[in-house]
Amino acid sequence: MYQYVDRPLAALDEGCRFLVWSMRAWVTAIGQKRCPAQLLAPAFARWRMIGGLQPFHRAMMLLNRDALDTLAFCPLGCSHVSEHEAVILELITSLRDRGPCATRETLELVVTEDSVGDLLETLSRIGAALAIAGIFPGEPVPSTGTSPSITPGAGANHTRPH
Repeated sequence: MYQYVDRPLAALDEGCRFLVWSMRAWVTAIGQKRCPAQLLAPAFARWRMIGGLQPFHRAMMLLNRDALDTLAFCPLGCSHVSEHEAVILELITSLRDRGPCATRETLELVVTEDSVGDLLETLSRIGAALAIAGIFPGEPVPSTGTSPSITPGAGANHTRPH
């Protein structure tokens, strides 16, 4: 998690930026009482992630419903990664890097016991979709002084203060 928290988005790879944008867009859509899956579908299709849309939507619903703490996400235009965005990035990469047992232990600190197994499977499906699309998150990239933009889909300009 510490490799992501408070990092500038420009210092992260495409997969991380895609996921952060997707989290923020999902939260924004919910705040606007819009269907997040419908809002995210064009971006997921454009990034070859359409197979990951349902698991992503499910993961966000589980986190929204069963998180042990209120999760905070930055507005879409924010240039840094929030603590909870970093936790979710870490959970996805943790399955590859540390395996399901260690990831399960972390999930037990994040969501209710009843959701741990469902969320573990769902995160695995998101990771598989990211890998197939060729954008599985890796290590943060060195800052180049430029700020590459990721606006994967419609609604990228809609923000809501948190």
